[in-house]
Amino acid sequence: MTTYFVTGATGFLGKRLVARLLSRRDTTAVHVLVRNTSRDRLAALARDWPNAERLVPAVGDLTEALLGLDPAGYDGVDHVVHLGAIYDFTADDAANRAANVEGTRNLLAFAAAAGAGLLHHVSSIAVAGDHAGRFTEADFDLGQSFSSPYHATKFEAEKLVRAQSDVPFRIYRPSAVVGDSRTGEMDKIDGPYYFLPAISRLAALPKQLPLAAPDFGATNLVPVDYVVAAMENLMHREAPSGSTYHLASPRPQKLHEVYNAFARVAGAPRVRTTVPSGLLRSTASRLATAVDRLPTGHATRAAVLTELGIPLEVLPHLNMEVEFDTARTTSELYGSGVHLPELRDYAEPLYRYWRRHLDPDHARRPGLEGRVVLITGASSGIGRASALAVARRGAKVLLVARRAEELEDVRSEITAAGGEAATYPCDLTDGDAVDSLVKAVLADHGAVDVLVNNAGRSIRRSVQLSTERFHDYERTMAINYFGPVRLILGLLPSMAERRFGHVVNVTTQGLQTDTPRFSAYLASKAALEEFGLTAGRETLSDGVTFSSVRMPLVRTDMIAPTGSYRGLPASSPERAAALVVKAIERRPQILNLPEGRAAELASLAAPDLARFAAHLVYRVMPESAPEAKGRARQPAPAAVAGALTRLVWRRKA
Repeated sequence: MTTYFVTGATGFLGKRLVARLLSRRDTTAVHVLVRNTSRDRLAALARDWPNAERLVPAVGDLTEALLGLDPAGYDGVDHVVHLGAIYDFTADDAANRAANVEGTRNLLAFAAAAGAGLLHHVSSIAVAGDHAGRFTEADFDLGQSFSSPYHATKFEAEKLVRAQSDVPFRIYRPSAVVGDSRTGEMDKIDGPYYFLPAISRLAALPKQLPLAAPDFGATNLVPVDYVVAAMENLMHREAPSGSTYHLASPRPQKLHEVYNAFARVAGAPRVRTTVPSGLLRSTASRLATAVDRLPTGHATRAAVLTELGIPLEVLPHLNMEVEFDTARTTSELYGSGVHLPELRDYAEPLYRYWRRHLDPDHARRPGLEGRVVLITGASSGIGRASALAVARRGAKVLLVARRAEELEDVRSEITAAGGEAATYPCDLTDGDAVDSLVKAVLADHGAVDVLVNNAGRSIRRSVQLSTERFHDYERTMAINYFGPVRLILGLLPSMAERRFGHVVNVTTQGLQTDTPRFSAYLASKAALEEFGLTAGRETLSDGVTFSSVRMPLVRTDMIAPTGSYRGLPASSPERAAALVVKAIERRPQILNLPEGRAAELASLAAPDLARFAAHLVYRVMPESAPEAKGRARQPAPAAVAGALTRLVWRRKA
């Protein structure tokens, strides 16, 4: 029966190797070193592992002496597998040294004290440093130098293992590990993944367009499933202490071949011809040096590369001059069924997985399918119709309004039609409630792609009837401006982090007509629209955009109390929802209708006449506010005549 002790068990390689070790028939226990803060992550992984009852967490830390454990509790463990390390070119020397060197030193002391049968140290081809030419599995210190703390500390860690004699050991040197060759699964952007965004954009060019590219050298890529399968096989073979295995491609992969493998899948044009790159490399190097000498040159170059998704520290390591000999590994694995596939044969699953899970611009793709759309005022009217419309297009709709029962009715209608929706009752005039809403939504859904600020309050009352009603202005600002802005500010950080977000502010055509009796309503909507226009100019490069939909009169509950509107033409909530969907999909700054444009142009062409006409309409249309009841009201002709006389008389005076 066999026991194991594994470090780095929750990592990209580790979690796969542990699953295989648990599956082995003779395994009795797999002890895994885990920090106290990572216990939940380990438990989540274990739910998908076979024979999880054989898994034994060992709560400790690589950076502590003896890993913070009592070696007596692991006496005679058969295999110690050391995968724990930092793999990050952007990490500083102190962080790399603490994990990769001192962590290995602590692991060696623990293994010796526990009387371990065999140590399996996962090193890296990084130990070859800047060596040029062939590097065999027997080679180690050939006088090479190292261009990053990661490379240097992996070399020092392997040196510690080779220098000790307390525990027999084997060393495994993987090259650049990419995703699973069958599923494409990968845990982070690295290596060739940095250039997949560019390849996906080149897919817009004609596929048959022949490209010529400089010969930028080669890299060495292996899929994670090959590395793990090879390790498991080699761990259980008879071999002398010190045996070293290159888990790498025996033939370096030219960078243009790597590009072509992914271009074929993406539908991008392929490189047909390569040209010598010596002069180009030299020129590029001199140019980079010249830029870095400028006062802000280095920071500028780093900022540009960051926006492209390529850390500055990674650039020197994208190609290598060394060729790794894999003769021993190939010989040992012969007949085992473990073989290294060609990149061209598994580039497709790698690319598909990246597109779906790792593409930093995934959220920016057009369409509503799979989007998370939060709509306020979703219990009725425009909000309800908009929720139904985006749900039909495949969006997950988050319904927000005060009335929980009505929200539930909308949710039921969406789910009955095969859509997906969730309800969040909230009073948007309550700041604490809005903050709680943001926290709940982000906790439940991770992010909001689109926010539709539709909830609103309209008050039709003339200024002269409002002199004792300042609270009308406070109420309209609370629901029409402060609530939406608080919601935007709460969601904005997560939108910017994901490099995508769109905010639709439902405003009104009244901003183009300056309709009398709506001073409170129009002022609040103008504030919201101007906020969106201003904020949108600030957040544009963060991928967050704003639209205002200047709605016409819509037949909703909000205008029902105003009897004066019953005979006027009004749009339906469904037509209004179509405008909201249009704003989501096209993302204009302002979505206008022809009649609104016409009113705006009339005001620009003849501002005095437009103001005069609006005043006459104001005089003709009756007050609908309760305060107007009982007041003497002139017939329309008399009101117009009086207004005209007053205006003309004043003008002459």
